[in-house]
Amino acid sequence: MNWTSMIAIYALFWVLSAFIVLPVGLRTPDEVEGHVIEKGHATSAPVNFRPKLVARRATIVAVVLFGLYYANYANGWITVDDVNLFGTPPVKDLGY
Repeated sequence: MNWTSMIAIYALFWVLSAFIVLPVGLRTPDEVEGHVIEKGHATSAPVNFRPKLVARRATIVAVVLFGLYYANYANGWITVDDVNLFGTPPVKDLGY
C-alpha cells in the first residue's frame, strides 16, 4: 500500500471518528445547574465544548481503527469474497 493511500485512509478514519466522538461528554444548559441561557443562544447548544479533547479522542479512535484496517489488509483476515452477500453473479452470454 502506498504511503499516500495510507494517509488518505487515515484521514477518512479520523473524520469518521471525530463525528463519532463529538457528542461524547457534552452537556446542554438544561443539564448544568445554574447556567443562564443568554438571548439569541440555542437551548441545545453545549456549554462545555472542548475541541482539543474531541481532536485527541478522535485521533486515538482513528489510530485504533486504522491499525485494525491495516492489519486486515496485511493479513487478509476478511476479503471481498467474505462479504459478498449475493454470491457470484451469473455469466451472461452476449451471443458474439
